[in-house]
Amino acid sequence: MSGTPEGPVHTQLSPAREPAPMITERHHALPVDAELHDYRAAFRAAQLAMAVVDQNGLVVAANDALGTLLGTEADTLTEQAAADLVDLAADGRTWHAYREVLRGRRSRFRCTRRLKHPDGRSLWAEVTVSPVADSRRVLLSIADISDRRELQARLRHLQMHDPVTRLPNRTLFFERLSAALEAASQEDELPDIRSSHLSHESYSSYGHGGTGRIGLIYLDLDGFKAVNDTMGHRIGDRLLAAVAARLTECADNDGYTRSGGHLVARLGGDEFAILVEDSTGTEQLADLAQSVLCALQQPFDLAGQRLSVSASIGVVERGARGTTATELMQAADTTLYWAKADGKARWTLFDPERNAHRMTRQALSSTLRPAVERGEFGLEYQPLVGLADGAVHGVEALVRWNHPQFGTLPPNRFVGIAEEDGSIVELGRWVLRTACTQARQWQKDHPRERPLFVSVNVAVRQVWDSDLVADVAGILAETGLAPHLLQLELTESAVMGSAGRPLQALQALSDMGVRIAIDDFGTGYSNLAYLSRLPVSVLKLDGSFVRGFQDEAHANPADELIVEALVQLAHRLGLTVTAECVETSGQATRLRRIGCDTGQGWLYSRAVAPDRIAELIGSTPLPV
Repeated sequence: MSGTPEGPVHTQLSPAREPAPMITERHHALPVDAELHDYRAAFRAAQLAMAVVDQNGLVVAANDALGTLLGTEADTLTEQAAADLVDLAADGRTWHAYREVLRGRRSRFRCTRRLKHPDGRSLWAEVTVSPVADSRRVLLSIADISDRRELQARLRHLQMHDPVTRLPNRTLFFERLSAALEAASQEDELPDIRSSHLSHESYSSYGHGGTGRIGLIYLDLDGFKAVNDTMGHRIGDRLLAAVAARLTECADNDGYTRSGGHLVARLGGDEFAILVEDSTGTEQLADLAQSVLCALQQPFDLAGQRLSVSASIGVVERGARGTTATELMQAADTTLYWAKADGKARWTLFDPERNAHRMTRQALSSTLRPAVERGEFGLEYQPLVGLADGAVHGVEALVRWNHPQFGTLPPNRFVGIAEEDGSIVELGRWVLRTACTQARQWQKDHPRERPLFVSVNVAVRQVWDSDLVADVAGILAETGLAPHLLQLELTESAVMGSAGRPLQALQALSDMGVRIAIDDFGTGYSNLAYLSRLPVSVLKLDGSFVRGFQDEAHANPADELIVEALVQLAHRLGLTVTAECVETSGQATRLRRIGCDTGQGWLYSRAVAPDRIAELIGSTPLPV
């Protein structure tokens, strides 16, 4: 029999155990008067396994349930050391607590033990030792909690595994990664690691003689979003499960592995990781990454659908000593980004020199806030064209940073940084004022033409960290632009999750007459119920829908059905629909046919300077 208060331990008794004292008198099992005889009968018949133990730690009486639990007759247990029955001397802390109860210095003691029945079965038992009232004896009781432990194990498995792929999830992955780093860097201290806070599941595969190096293959799927968007999440989930199976096969067939294979985990979305705990070097990781790449490029047959995807893979390998899980994941994430930036469908090995270029981001962060004051930003405008008449109805303002060192930077290079450090509030206020001023100027210069509305992107942090309603009201009053000629664009995730202050701000802006648009609609798990409750005027369909249109010869009926359904829903709710990324006349024709209101994209114009927009006002309608 073996165990600890929380789990299995070695079965040998502790050398610190005191020898059981000699029996100096024979104890009567129980008093003999009639009332106490009834207690004895109840004790013997109780379902809970129990024993009465004297102050020397010897069993005075045991009931039948205890005999059954231990696979023997109850009478054979008397005068045996109770500690030996349930291995209470297996570790010093448990043995000391037990002896304190026997000596009357502690009122109660409880621990968990894993016991082995004579028939070979293992069971988990909860052992409780407590004093008997008005006596120098104690009552030892043992409850079989095997079912509870099994349930706990099942619950932990559910908590630590992804329900779609049944792979370890992000939580278990990071637990295992942390354990692997600790074990690899302190292999000579492995016994201490086994008794640390790390779970048995985390360290059970480790052995001596490791390489001291950790490898990580971090990947996500190219084109998975398109599968979800066009075929639905049910097919998407089947694809993820099929990908998981191929990754597991690649990991299990790695010819370099020394024991037990590698941990394959789903970190979330379409992100997966393979942890190589005893890496033999970059050659092993490169071969494994290439096998993964080849495996995923083979078509998938799912419910009658034949799908093809690829993966972008980041590969990192380094010594465990001095490396943290966070640092390793940051390096892997950076390398994955490189693989995508280099064209996707490839694996890329972490390069310290290339990583140095990330310092550019830090340089931008340190100079962004003063750049607004120095006037380094400018706006370009992209037309929003009516699909029915080809006229320019409005423009979207797009900010550019004319950086003195790095040249002209598009928004995706600095808006994220601005949101992180809070400078987006000041920058956003400048963009709003500049755009409204320009729109009003076009209106003055072309009084006979229908005035253009201007659409301005708003970050969620602008709603939280500033009084956006007051800013908009002040700027409209300052520039003289009518509220209905201003449109504010927020991302779908920001609008769909609006509550409290953001929702109040959106409602106040709508009441003012400002139009609210949802940008990139369809990129997330769209909660369509919000559309009827939020003060939204416009849906801007994400470009991924439009790209699927191409032309009549390469039409994707699913894309058109989705867009047509969204357009019809929007119109029934009183909303207008703008399609982004319109690049061909075929796309424009199909969008017009299904009732889309306006289009935006290179078919009409790229983002251009204000004077070019002025030329378009009142000119010949653009192609529709």
